[in-house]
Amino acid sequence: MSRFTSLSRRQKIALASTAVLIALPVAAAVTLLNMDWNRTKPWLNARASEALGRPFAIAGDLSLTWRQPAGGQTGWRGYLPWPHLQAQDVRLGNPDNMAASDGEAAQLATVSQLAFSLNPLALLDRQIVIPQLRFDSPQVRLLRNKDGKNNWTFEKQDQQSPWQLQLQSVVFSKGTVQLDDAVTHTSMRADVDTLADDKRYGIAWKLAGKYRGETIQGGGKAGSVLSLQRQGTPFPIQADMRAGGSSVAIEGTLTRPTDLAALDVRLKIAGSSMARLYPLTGVLLPETPRFSTEGHLTATLAPGGGEWVYEQFSGKVGSSDISGKLAFSASKPRKRLTGEVHSRLLQLSDLGPLVGADSSASKKERGVPSTQPAGRVLPVETFKTERWTSLDADVRYTADNITRDAQLPISKLDTHVVLSDGVLSLTPLNFNVAGGTLTSQIKLDGSGKVIPNGIAAELKASARHLRIKQLFPRLPALQASVGEINGDASLSATGNSVATLLGSSNGEVRALINRGSISKLLLEEMGLNIGSIVVTKLVGDKQVKLNCMAADFVVSKGLMRTRQFLVDTDDAVLHIDGTVNLANEQLDLTLQPDSKGLRIFSLRSPLYVQGTFSKPDVSVDKGVLALRAGGALALAVVAPVAALLPLVNAGPGEQSECATLLAQARVKPVAPPPGKPPRQRR
Repeated sequence: MSRFTSLSRRQKIALASTAVLIALPVAAAVTLLNMDWNRTKPWLNARASEALGRPFAIAGDLSLTWRQPAGGQTGWRGYLPWPHLQAQDVRLGNPDNMAASDGEAAQLATVSQLAFSLNPLALLDRQIVIPQLRFDSPQVRLLRNKDGKNNWTFEKQDQQSPWQLQLQSVVFSKGTVQLDDAVTHTSMRADVDTLADDKRYGIAWKLAGKYRGETIQGGGKAGSVLSLQRQGTPFPIQADMRAGGSSVAIEGTLTRPTDLAALDVRLKIAGSSMARLYPLTGVLLPETPRFSTEGHLTATLAPGGGEWVYEQFSGKVGSSDISGKLAFSASKPRKRLTGEVHSRLLQLSDLGPLVGADSSASKKERGVPSTQPAGRVLPVETFKTERWTSLDADVRYTADNITRDAQLPISKLDTHVVLSDGVLSLTPLNFNVAGGTLTSQIKLDGSGKVIPNGIAAELKASARHLRIKQLFPRLPALQASVGEINGDASLSATGNSVATLLGSSNGEVRALINRGSISKLLLEEMGLNIGSIVVTKLVGDKQVKLNCMAADFVVSKGLMRTRQFLVDTDDAVLHIDGTVNLANEQLDLTLQPDSKGLRIFSLRSPLYVQGTFSKPDVSVDKGVLALRAGGALALAVVAPVAALLPLVNAGPGEQSECATLLAQARVKPVAPPPGKPPRQRR
């Protein structure tokens, strides 16, 4: 005490000031450590509610400890301890205009225990900075109403709060997450649990419920620390989900999960048909056989849209391989799909589901009821045009080689698929076939502007220089043939299936075969059941040299009527007249043989081809047989042949047998006088 009294006044003042400076923080620290922090809950709840724009409450006990910051602080700030709070029974409510679909005013989230540290210096700037938020047994319920309003978007308030919340990362533990989305008709629940001794993943989850109306289940893993910062650490994710007949598996990383700024995953997709992915993805894809693909998926989302790229993918569709790159954009006014797809080998039967021409077993596997009536050949499965206006598309598809059950030498397919505002165009749809080309342009207007709930279709197709010996390489008898096939078709129609489109079609169909051969076996190879029955009636099952076949049909409301149909062989000329009804699949054709001798046709009797496409019936006119001793035989009246001449010009360079036949056909045949044989055609 004597030492203190001996100090000068200035020294006493300095010593007292120092003592106060030391005592104040010590006293403050003692006070902070021993005070009841539950008294601050009203203030904390109010400030957090202002920053979040929704009710926030710490309903349980609140305690505080002091810890050094985990890192990122330099200088003296690194030595300043931060308050570390532990709160029991924490509740985060929904916005005022949000309620659960079951009518309950549910909380967005409840947590049995929540722990976090606060940056004390940020409080001076009215910022609540939480470097890491740890949850214990969280219960989260995400909601979105029919009008699109949701409870997970934190909108700015009309009266801007001076307080701002900055949450940098989240640590998960055991809990549940539930999603009820009235927009996509989704109701799902995920149960989350922690993982021990896993270097990459910290939590595992199981999922079940409904997504876009489809039953969904699955599971996966994720990291334990979810970074919400702009330059945060990529968040590892792994998932395997199944819905309907489809499965989706991903593994990769996600950066900035709040806006999916950078999704980078390996994606595997498999299912009974690509069209079945629509409830899961909202992307319109065609009907296909069972498929599976694997590739690299990256995505960047922005408010109101985003970009998804699926590249370097490969897989199988039915028995065909596919590879390529597709890009999906959530643009306005319609989503958009672009890209290129390639097949080294395409199985022709794998295209059947596109038009509903696959088997009943295939329809069942891809989840489509078999509506094909018994005895009908043309597919009646309807196109789902109501989805065509949900997406625009611009995709190029190529195939190097194409096969079918009976080998068909198609060496290349090239098509450009464009879907714009419900109008689907394949311009072009080209094949290289048997040394020649099959080119076509198809337009299908499914927008509903021309025909409600249906399609207005246009088809233009041309076949040029299809070589017969290449078309059927497995038939040795045809390998000496130099014949070619040329043809044209131009049709327009309205309907909602292949059957109704052809049943209402209008236009023209022409074909010309120059120099070849014909037999029942050949026509069976072509899949022409009607022709094989006719040939068997005429000549049995043998090879007959074909000099020319010329066919010209006019089509009106699905009724194909012959304007010109001639078949010239070494043995006879067949004049064919009648109709093919595409609407009811009925045949009504008359074949009049004009014999070149008695080598094959001992009877110059007409044949009638009637019945249906699936069960054709070929019969002989018995009345004409009774007149064979000398009665007159009226030959078919031949229509004008000018429409077929361009197909003759498209034939081989040497003299065409078809040109000679069509020149003779310009002269109207007449019946011979009674008792005299008919004039033979040469």
